[in-house]
Amino acid sequence: MRKSALILPVLVGIIIASFSSVYIVDERQMALRLWFGEVTKEITEPGLYFKVPMLHEIVKYDDRILALDTQPLEVTMKDNRRFEVDAFARWRIQDAKKFRRAIGSGGASAARSRLETILNAELREVLGDRVSNALLSADRVDLMTLIRDAARAKALNLGVEVVDVRIKRADLPEQNLEKTFERMRAEREREAADEIARGNEAALRVRAQADKTVVETVSEASKESEILRGQADAKRNAIFAEAYGKDAEFFEFYRSLNAYRKALKGSNSTMVLSPDSDFFNYLQTDQGAAAGQ
Repeated sequence: MRKSALILPVLVGIIIASFSSVYIVDERQMALRLWFGEVTKEITEPGLYFKVPMLHEIVKYDDRILALDTQPLEVTMKDNRRFEVDAFARWRIQDAKKFRRAIGSGGASAARSRLETILNAELREVLGDRVSNALLSADRVDLMTLIRDAARAKALNLGVEVVDVRIKRADLPEQNLEKTFERMRAEREREAADEIARGNEAALRVRAQADKTVVETVSEASKESEILRGQADAKRNAIFAEAYGKDAEFFEFYRSLNAYRKALKGSNSTMVLSPDSDFFNYLQTDQGAAAGQ
């Protein structure tokens, strides 16, 4: 009975010591084995491992990519426009020993605080050297790459790798929205006024050119018409002169008929003349003269 009473506690102690001397590292973890606070082994492969109970301390870290959501940060751009920037990062522990020495026993929560400080500093530095249009355009991708690379270089001292940095949101502070909208409206109105002025100037140039072209065209047409009219008059006079040379009496008769036609038409048909006037020379026929006698 006494032996049974002694064996049972010994067995229980052996079982407890056995369980206390083993630990498991799964595929999502990495671990450090500490001896009185000093790192004696870094474990990166999953499996079953042994330790000295009560003397060895096992610290496990997540080996996966972790998230870091920063608090919204107010940043002043190079053109003095202020934005409220909300960013996030993806990171992982790269060197567990360096991570332990830099962070201590704080673990991932302390690392997030340190990383947020680094990320905010790089956000201010990179964005502060750019104008606001870069943040609001496709150039934002290049800005995020610059921020990631700068933060990655500083995070290496913590044993951490910054995998990616993204800007989720970039908004104007509430108190600056109205002033910004007014400034944008004034800029657009000024640009519209400039465009209208340039359009009016162009219209005046086109109108002046058109007027010049009209004057030149009319002048050229008038010149050509006068030339043609002169040539026609010359040709007509030549024909009249030739006709006069062939039959002078007929030419006089023709001229008299034209004079009658022009003088005796419409409201101008009443004339007071002497009957023996030369104007009616060709109206005084032999029959008319005999009747007068």
